[in-house]
Amino acid sequence: MIAMPHLWETVFAKHKTVWGSEPTRSALLARDLFVERGARSVLLPGAGYGRNAKPFLDAGMAVTGIEVSETAIALARSQLGLDFPIHHGSVTDMPFDDRTYDAVFCFGLLYLLDPPARTKLLADCARQLAPNGAMVFTLIAKDAEMYGRGRKLGDDWYETEPGMRLFFYDEVTVERDFGPYGLVRCTPIDEPMHNGTLRPFLHVVCTRA
Repeated sequence: MIAMPHLWETVFAKHKTVWGSEPTRSALLARDLFVERGARSVLLPGAGYGRNAKPFLDAGMAVTGIEVSETAIALARSQLGLDFPIHHGSVTDMPFDDRTYDAVFCFGLLYLLDPPARTKLLADCARQLAPNGAMVFTLIAKDAEMYGRGRKLGDDWYETEPGMRLFFYDEVTVERDFGPYGLVRCTPIDEPMHNGTLRPFLHVVCTRA
């Protein structure tokens, strides 16, 4: 299951747009890839309050989001002025529609799930990907400072603080999990955090023939 949905309600209610309004570096790279491939529609599992939707919307793509936090959806409307469709619910309950999409972008979500839910999310995203489509996932890397901290739940999986369960990826586990879905590349990328620091992630690209 996704890490305690009420935790995210608390975060968004208390800190509002805690990560700012600018999109992540990974979202900008994904936008460039999707534009290059002629994508017209994008699915965003874990859309949050919409900051990562902006590059795709600005590029003229039709965006559909999925978000478990009602507060985050409200912030997307009230604080960022975004009106793209957002399904309210957990990604573990996908699919929310019967469409296929030219692209999927998923930032900072997959590693919050337990092993069966991670497997299901990848399969669900792949099923909704149109022919010649591309998927981009941003995953927390084992180089992150939290790796190995807290209660160990399994290999590379830790409860780093109460309610916050993280699976840390490296190239081996990326190949294992994403290889069946047309893995093209896995690139290190540092993403700014709300406190001004940088955190190591992996930018994973998959394509479908």
